[in-house]
Amino acid sequence: MSMAADKTGEVVLAARDIAKSYGSIHALKGVNFDIHHGQVTTLFGENGAGKSTLMKILSGVVKPTSGEIILDGAPVMFASSSQARDHGISIIHQELSLAPNMNVRDNIFMGREIRGPAGVDFAEEERQTRLLMEELEEDIDPLTPVEELRLGQQQIVEIARALSVNSRILIMDEPTSALSASEVEVLFKVIGDLKARGVSIVYISHHLEEALQITDHAVVLRDGAMTAYADRAAIDLEWIVRHMVGENFDLGSPPSGYAKGPVALSIENLTVRDRQADYNVVDNLSLDVREGEIVCIYGLMGAGRTELLESVAGRLKPASGRVRLKGRDITGRSIAGCIGEGLVLVPEDRQRDGLVQTMTVGRNLSLASIGSFTRGLFTSSTRETALVDGAIRNVHIKTDGGGSAIGALSGGNQQKVVIGKMLATDPEVILLDEPSRGIDIGAKAEVFKLLAERARKGLAVVYTTSEVGECLSIAHRILVMRRGRIAAEFGPDANKEEIMAASGEAVVAHP
Repeated sequence: MSMAADKTGEVVLAARDIAKSYGSIHALKGVNFDIHHGQVTTLFGENGAGKSTLMKILSGVVKPTSGEIILDGAPVMFASSSQARDHGISIIHQELSLAPNMNVRDNIFMGREIRGPAGVDFAEEERQTRLLMEELEEDIDPLTPVEELRLGQQQIVEIARALSVNSRILIMDEPTSALSASEVEVLFKVIGDLKARGVSIVYISHHLEEALQITDHAVVLRDGAMTAYADRAAIDLEWIVRHMVGENFDLGSPPSGYAKGPVALSIENLTVRDRQADYNVVDNLSLDVREGEIVCIYGLMGAGRTELLESVAGRLKPASGRVRLKGRDITGRSIAGCIGEGLVLVPEDRQRDGLVQTMTVGRNLSLASIGSFTRGLFTSSTRETALVDGAIRNVHIKTDGGGSAIGALSGGNQQKVVIGKMLATDPEVILLDEPSRGIDIGAKAEVFKLLAERARKGLAVVYTTSEVGECLSIAHRILVMRRGRIAAEFGPDANKEEIMAASGEAVVAHP
């Protein structure tokens, strides 16, 4: 029997009575948390429950207000993340912390370069990077600039960087939020290998069913306090949801009881070329969306969902085709031009494309609506404050107010800021690319409810998702994209198997 097997299940790191306050906000209230040798402990909770704060304390990113951390039976206090890493603790953050202008190799070894007699041994770093990419079954050249990778590939690089440290405790904060189904499968294989080597893993995910596949222990946080703990054998989906939000509820249903209006958005034979490869990422696609209609676009990574929305919203230039907004041709308009016409996009990558990190919550919320409270060189602070307060209230953002730093918000609340910013422009059409990325089940329900309410008032809504369950929520129509085209169309009475089969996913036949 191996040494790893002998110790499996033992507590290697423990948090005892950990509390953390940010002014009047109590992010953690006396939390106790154990990490077991060679096992996966999954941490569940809504956005703002304190999950990321606890993990940042355990990995040395922030210091607790009170309480202690016990490692191998002895109290420790980490002054920095590098000190925690020296003790074998690494974290994969929910929000990517890569340098986009640097290549993959340099990102992985940034701050801990491999030295040789003549300086940095770039050849050895490149060799190790290639091995990591092989382990993660991802065909990424180590010398590729990170900014040229799609979001899912950037997430793989972030995971590879953490794996390169050979940590004994690895914290994964939403590691699969941007990954395709096949990439998640590979990651789970890697997690199995790490467990076999005695690595302890803390796993945070809003994909509840997915997390149940790999967890050994489950802990639920709610409003900064631990509300439940159990071993895998004692938990199921209903147990998690009940302890997270206090009740078992779904993500809503398609809004009804009103007549849909005329066509609000018309996409005619739209074609978008891939920036690097020589093929059509959106291939001669046509689609009409009516006032008050909610359309969901489902598809695997690379199906062309993001490129379709970005082309319609003015971010990508189409090779051919037309986009009309209530009959007006807006093809080729800039992003600002589209917003001015009444068409807005909530982007997939909120950190890079949706938020200005140096601005407050309020300034982020009001940025796209600046024209509504500006006259010449002067702005009306009264109008801006009213707009910000209304957006915070309407989208249910957990914050101290508009003056708070955007970085102080949880990932899900940052996503709500991006959605609230676009809704504050009072658009006629809203496009949302993976709007639930990094949002817990309670926040998803709030966002979908908000979209359903706006649809009743005539807003045309188009959203993409890679989660089948989100198709079967508020959408009147479900479109499945595959290789740049609409491969199938379903109504709200469709089932998961039909949708997945149309997208090209492998579906296991049930006996």
